[in-house]
Amino acid sequence: MTLRAQIEAEEFGEIEPHDFFYPTTVVIKADLLVDLEFPTSRFYYKRLDGKDLIIFIGEEQPTDGQGAYAQGREAYQMANLVLDVAERFGCRRVYTSGAAVALVHHTTRPRVWAVPNKKELLAEVRRYDNTVLMSEIEGRGGQGSITGLNGLLLGVAKKRGIEGICLMGEIPDYLSGAPFPYPKASKSVLEVMSSILGISYSGSKGSLRLEG
Repeated sequence: MTLRAQIEAEEFGEIEPHDFFYPTTVVIKADLLVDLEFPTSRFYYKRLDGKDLIIFIGEEQPTDGQGAYAQGREAYQMANLVLDVAERFGCRRVYTSGAAVALVHHTTRPRVWAVPNKKELLAEVRRYDNTVLMSEIEGRGGQGSITGLNGLLLGVAKKRGIEGICLMGEIPDYLSGAPFPYPKASKSVLEVMSSILGISYSGSKGSLRLEG
């Protein structure tokens, strides 16, 4: 959401929530029930230096009731709806972002784990600053998995012939269950995304600006 706010991307659409989520709040005003509030799943748009950027932000992930991350029929349906929008606007590449639980200390700079969905993207990903391919993390034996919509979107994009890269910021294992976000991981991902998109990012001030 930091990227969307800083570049002032404008909302242009949303996925209706009723087939995916239960209401989170019942709104009462002047003693009357006036509305039901659902998690939102919205699209935003910004033109950056001659390129079109579409950002999708979902407050929650559809699940089959067995966990907190996207899974089941509704999750697959939402992934396809998101990529329907991407294809309609001629999107050539999809980026997803998330967290990677790692055996690191909170005083170190979190690395960004990357997973592309096409072999042709490996060389490009290796050039990203502070980024390592998930398959090359020590002890993983060239394997890995991505939970939730971040991975599902990448897989569905591959089936549709759309390039995709998932970027995940490292979170110390001992903080992974904490009930608060880990801004350092988000900052690392944001730095990589800013470089890819041609945006100047000031980590000390937390600001973004277009280059050129």
